[in-house]
Amino acid sequence: MPLLARTILTPLTIEISPGAVRRIGPVLADARITAGGRPAIVLGPGIGAELADKVGKDLPTAEIIQIEAGTVESAMALADRLHPHTYETVVGIGGGKIIDTVKYAATLRGLPMVAVATSLAHDGLASPVATLRHGNASPSYGVHIPIAVIVDLALVARSPIGQIRSGVGDALSNLSACADWELSHAERGEPIDGLALSLARTGAQAVLNHPGETTGPDFLATLAEALILGGVAMAVAGSSRPCSGACHEIAHALAEMHPATASHGMGAGLGALFATYLRTRYSSGGHDSFDRMSAALARHGVPRRPERSGSPPVSSPPSSRTRRPPGRAGSPCWSTSAWTAPPSRPPWPSTSTRSADLTARSQWGVRA
Repeated sequence: MPLLARTILTPLTIEISPGAVRRIGPVLADARITAGGRPAIVLGPGIGAELADKVGKDLPTAEIIQIEAGTVESAMALADRLHPHTYETVVGIGGGKIIDTVKYAATLRGLPMVAVATSLAHDGLASPVATLRHGNASPSYGVHIPIAVIVDLALVARSPIGQIRSGVGDALSNLSACADWELSHAERGEPIDGLALSLARTGAQAVLNHPGETTGPDFLATLAEALILGGVAMAVAGSSRPCSGACHEIAHALAEMHPATASHGMGAGLGALFATYLRTRYSSGGHDSFDRMSAALARHGVPRRPERSGSPPVSSPPSSRTRRPPGRAGSPCWSTSAWTAPPSRPPWPSTSTRSADLTARSQWGVRA
């Protein structure tokens, strides 16, 4: 009997615990990533400077490299410093910018990369994607998934509360992204990956249902697991589809139109709530999903209205880039009063209505 299976890329080891940064050496040795060799430890400013001495004592053979992260140029400069015949592995310690920069540089050099997260602002810590600034844009680049992921919950608890809220928004947005994927499968026949859906949705549901406080250790562990599962789901799917739908289109549009406002994760949470509202409005069910997502965002202090994330109030006259879609009466798109689910649910929009919506999106300057 033939055995049908597929091979998927996942980290060799995952450790989520307080003080995990002090266990980098044992984790690298236990997973046979490196044992007594010469790893490169890459840190950024801020908490990186604080950790440099501690990590240096724990890994005496390592070379400590401190960088300014977050751009393609910084990643290329780091790649120039990483020589495959000199280092066995490269370890990135810090937040999303450091981890994405190191992932990109390690991929260019063909080196295994270990992600050590000191904050939980988004799902990049275990994903095959790096988002880096290049000019006036922040495109995403395909990279190799980290060979190991370590999350230090003690350091995460010290991170700014806005970063944790950003991670909550990014994790919960997976629920909307999965629903969008299933909708596209039903309406347009887009292929769907059940395993990727299950991974992304399982982590997001755990965050949705967790009753703990935002900075509580149990909730932070659940959030870390959800973000890691989201990254693995993208690796399984071979794309960002299980974690990126209308929610991220809205987040990217907000970042492009109002770059000094809320973080990407908060924008994704905001976009997920609005996309869930639309699915609720045009489908035969979904009140519960909207209410539960709204309650979870509120419980952790994630903005649910654009003006509370730093964007201009929706009542202001729309500019040329944010004008109201043609043919729609009433307030601008974002203005949905208190965003309560509508009393009646009309059928899903016809093909002509959806075509008009796509036309409106292009006129807003939002990528379809």
